[in-house]
Amino acid sequence: MPGLMASWERRSEANMKRFLIILLLALPAFAQKDFLTDTEIDKVREAQEPVARIKLYLSFANQRLDQLRSLMAKDRAGRSGEIRQLLEDYTSIIDAIGVVSDDALVRKSDVSTAPTVIAAGERKFLDQLTKMQVSSPRDLEMYDFELKEAIATTSDSMDLAKQDLDMRAIAVTSKAEREKHEVDEVNAAERKLGGANPLADKAQAAAQAAADDATNPPRPVPTLYRPGEKPGDQPSNQPPK
Repeated sequence: MPGLMASWERRSEANMKRFLIILLLALPAFAQKDFLTDTEIDKVREAQEPVARIKLYLSFANQRLDQLRSLMAKDRAGRSGEIRQLLEDYTSIIDAIGVVSDDALVRKSDVSTAPTVIAAGERKFLDQLTKMQVSSPRDLEMYDFELKEAIATTSDSMDLAKQDLDMRAIAVTSKAEREKHEVDEVNAAERKLGGANPLADKAQAAAQAAADDATNPPRPVPTLYRPGEKPGDQPSNQPPK
């Protein structure tokens, strides 16, 4: 059990880092590269049920690995950049599965079938990634870090799938409430200082919204944004088109 909790902590930290990157989008100097295509984003928006959304992410991850297989079959110059990008996108997709699972647990949604679905899909993914590493392609050093990250992320996700859902729900909910409390404290401190920082206010507003979102009833729309949208935008109550 300690090993499973350690895996959850590692993935939780990774998810928090990704969330902080999203917050930085409030600053004009930063930009985001989506790890999903526009079509994939639309599909995720339409899949409101957590397990259905997890299955979608698994299919997206499988597509990235299919593309990797094609690239690895052709030993051509310049492929390393494409391989790095595919591995990064794959890792982000696997992380997203953890985010969906945790969010569903906080909302007390039924995800009892999710562990079996995740384990079945990711077992194949891990096997393929491991074979890719063992084959030692000539340009491995160009994407070795991304490959190791992909393997570690997949392993951690599989470990989480083995964890008792009730215990994981308690841990996830506690963490969400703790983060919400921390955001409240930061906001209170800012109000006492009386300083006005528009950019910081945008980031804090996004953090507060995310913390509230983790402890409130399900929202009517998913959290993915279309190109050009940012966390500070007001969410729409209209169904996706």
